[in-house]
Amino acid sequence: MRLFNAVSTLVFILLLGGGLGAAYGLFLLGEWETSAAIAAASPIIALFVAYSIKIADQWERVVVLRLGRFHALKGPGLFFIIPIVDHIPYWIDVRVIASAFKAEKTLTKDTVPVDVDAVLFCQVIDAKKAALDVADYSSAINWAAKTALRDVIGKTMLSDLLEGREKISHELQRIIDVRALPWGIHVISVEVKDVLIPLALQDAMSMQAQAERERQARVILGDSERQVAQKFGEAAKSYANNPTAFHLRAMNMLYEGLKKSNSTIVIVPSTAVETMQLGGLSGLTALAMGIEERQRAAAAALAPADPKQPAPTPAPKPPE
Repeated sequence: MRLFNAVSTLVFILLLGGGLGAAYGLFLLGEWETSAAIAAASPIIALFVAYSIKIADQWERVVVLRLGRFHALKGPGLFFIIPIVDHIPYWIDVRVIASAFKAEKTLTKDTVPVDVDAVLFCQVIDAKKAALDVADYSSAINWAAKTALRDVIGKTMLSDLLEGREKISHELQRIIDVRALPWGIHVISVEVKDVLIPLALQDAMSMQAQAERERQARVILGDSERQVAQKFGEAAKSYANNPTAFHLRAMNMLYEGLKKSNSTIVIVPSTAVETMQLGGLSGLTALAMGIEERQRAAAAALAPADPKQPAPTPAPKPPE
């Protein structure tokens, strides 16, 4: 309870100093009895007046009881009371109040023990009800929030509790607000901060999530293979109707393969292939062996004659 403030203290000093000054003046004039009475009454009057002056801050509301009954709700600012007759039991803070609460080892609908932490934001909208209708509104709101949280957890599946925190918060806000409104308190919002589950269940859920990711990867890979096979089928149909495109594609694949191995490519016109009947495997083999034989003959002609060198081995005949 606040007995004095800056204004009441200043008034007390002024009244006490004025009374004592007046008593001293009368004492000098020979009015000893009057001087003594003023000197005795000055502290009492100063204390009485100073005690009657009260100041409430902007965010405060003051409940004033007169002879035990509700008299008025004062504040903010300067106001006066009658000492001894009036009594101030509560200074109510009407700002938004944030309080944390939690539910430990509470079973969900699917019998999983969880620990849930939440924060409650509320505000006093009727200071008279908050002071007269409930003994300790802060404690009452806290217990109401804990009870509501346990009720909501018991009616919710674990998956919904983990994924639907916003929905749980709105439900908690609605339940607690219904309980708190008769006390003159409005619940602004409830925020679920954290949901803790047993470590063994965390490991099992992690394995389940990993298996689900692997299943999705296999499904995606299988779908990709199906799409590739479908595209190959469409390409085969295109090449079947256009042999020239098929040969060009084959030459491009051959070029790409030989380019990586630093090999030599012999380009033969298609008319020559048709004339020499080199379209088959045997024709291509004969052409390759003929080119190899000519390269060996040219190398032998350019090499210096050496009697000790053995005679070159004749090239094998191409298969017919």
